Amino acid sequence: MDAVDVIRTKRDGARLSDEQIKWFIQAYTDGDTVADEQAAALLMAIVWRGMEPDELFTWTQAMLDSGEIVDLSAVDRPTADKHSTGGVGDKVSLPLAPIIAACGACDPMMSGRGLGHTGGTLDKLESIPGFRVDLSKAEVVGILQDVGCVIYSSSPNVAPADRKLYALRDVTGTVESIPLIASSIMSKKIAEGGDALVLDVKVGSGAFLPEISMARELAETMVRIGEAHGVKTTAMLTDMEIPLGRTAGNALEVTESVEMLQGKGPSDLEEITFALADEMLALCGVKADPRETIANGTALEKWREMVGAQGGDPDAALPEASERKTIPAPRSGFMTKLDARGVGIAAWRLGAGRSQKGDPVDHGAGIVCLAKPGDELDEGQPLLELHTSDPAHFEGAEAALDGAFEIGDEAPEPRPIILERITP
Repeated sequence: MDAVDVIRTKRDGARLSDEQIKWFIQAYTDGDTVADEQAAALLMAIVWRGMEPDELFTWTQAMLDSGEIVDLSAVDRPTADKHSTGGVGDKVSLPLAPIIAACGACDPMMSGRGLGHTGGTLDKLESIPGFRVDLSKAEVVGILQDVGCVIYSSSPNVAPADRKLYALRDVTGTVESIPLIASSIMSKKIAEGGDALVLDVKVGSGAFLPEISMARELAETMVRIGEAHGVKTTAMLTDMEIPLGRTAGNALEVTESVEMLQGKGPSDLEEITFALADEMLALCGVKADPRETIANGTALEKWREMVGAQGGDPDAALPEASERKTIPAPRSGFMTKLDARGVGIAAWRLGAGRSQKGDPVDHGAGIVCLAKPGDELDEGQPLLELHTSDPAHFEGAEAALDGAFEIGDEAPEPRPIILERITP
């Protein structure tokens, strides 16, 4: 095989052969034969030319084959997980995993960190004193057996080809490609070893893909990949025009997640969490009502068990910001708009997010949305509460919120949260 021939094949619009794909992925992962500039050239050709479904299947399989697949055969219950494409205030994973465990299934949730305006599940959990996300395979299986849910960081040995290619895509302008996005997500999720997967593909200003047409294409592509690899897969398109819940920021979102498990969560967070739970349980053949686990306290107990099993203290005080500032309503009326991206960027600038991988985060930083679209307000009433450890961050956060909310004379029509359901 020759890297230049592989690049030319895709550059000219032809389908890569299975042999070309397998050789290229392995050669680039090994680092001996294919240079970064050659891999970048192929990625750009894929951005422009796309990939056929069977071609993409082989590409994803090659990324899977570059590393290890988690063996969950020792787990004696059905396994199901969900993946979100990311948003603002998207804390669904935190209550969802213990709900699934309380229903009698297992959720082996391999998660990531936040970058830019979207938060990361691992960053949120690490605001809990002592919580460990770097677990061995034996620990993952053991916690699944004992508790029924675990949320942990991907091992460097899982889909190392994706790890290397993703870093290259980030600096070569080749992130925005449906085949490359889909194969990146699915290679890691299939490597989890679960029986079923539900994809939460966000749509709106705070989402990675703001346009519903591209979000739908991504969802359909990922469902096809999952099914082709023997994982029962469905997807939901969900709204991310407005922040989910009332908080954006690590410790703030943990607190809100626990409140939901106590039966005190916001209605939008409950709606999407229960919808995803229903779908996951149906795919793995478990008949249970996730709402009952909140009412009877079993989901909260599973949360406490999971936190303890991963080294955390479920009763420990969470980090709190030393500096707070509220933004008041400029006039009376109804909130008609609260832009998710604006809120996400503001939370990021307050210290809740990171600009580059490896940057530290301020676990106490973030935003509390004291009002949401549809709420009636009086002039001067607090709309948003900004949290940070450095008051110098307020100026940048307030700039991000300029134009992010609007107040009108009439209440807006409620927005649906679940937009579409995608099946094989």
